[in-house]
Amino acid sequence: MILKDLFVTDDHIHINPVSGRGAKAVKDFMNAGGTHMFCVTLPSWSFGIVPLKGSDFREVFDINLRASEIAYETGVRAFPIMGVHPAELTKLCELMPLFRAEEILKEGLTIASEYVKSNKAVALKSGRPHYPVSDEIRDASNRILKHALSLSKDLDCALQIHAESGPCTDIYELAKDMNINPSRVVKHFATPDTPLMPSLIAKHEDIPKLAKMKREFTMESDYMDDLSRPGSVIGPKSVPRFTRRMLESEEITIEDAFRIHKDTPEKVYGVEID
Repeated sequence: MILKDLFVTDDHIHINPVSGRGAKAVKDFMNAGGTHMFCVTLPSWSFGIVPLKGSDFREVFDINLRASEIAYETGVRAFPIMGVHPAELTKLCELMPLFRAEEILKEGLTIASEYVKSNKAVALKSGRPHYPVSDEIRDASNRILKHALSLSKDLDCALQIHAESGPCTDIYELAKDMNINPSRVVKHFATPDTPLMPSLIAKHEDIPKLAKMKREFTMESDYMDDLSRPGSVIGPKSVPRFTRRMLESEEITIEDAFRIHKDTPEKVYGVEID
């Protein structure tokens, strides 16, 4: 089976037009049957940028715009997602006091929100470290995350969350307390037990079971486009390839595929997959 006339969307992929494979990675995705991607901001260190003020993130965000334009020129519809990686906090704390690092990341998120407001991006990205950190850094990360939630509420846009493995129930409760629809808070690299909107790595073994349950979720590769880590996390061909395999083996139906790759992303991000 080929994926002709079927939408295939990667909900979390990175394209690095500066020092990665760039357009070649997009072509791999497209040639495997991919049609749409949510192109997520890479960390500032991917480009040798050290943000000493919030406005320094503009260069990072503009590179992500360029990545999305390259995808479009290649033949793939790309939706930019702008934000700051939660690990930026621990890196910046090596250079400055925690309070200033927190301020810079909040400023960076506020600038990211300008891209959404001007329709240059469709969603924000934030989170907290997925590795052990001090209580002080954990608390600061949660304050940054709350700032991102507040921005997404004001903009009425989705927010992708990069966080520890597991349900992240406290983020669900926080979103509800802030009158934010938790189904528009996407848990990147999710586990099925999350009450947030799960974005599942394409090789996740529970995808067929969840599809049969009509559970709403998306699929992602989390491809890093880092020449020093080829194919990490999984390659750009992964989402279309795993989708095709599950269709061929009848583990999912065409209706499931449309729900995963078109209906759910449209509902979450307020975009048109066409």
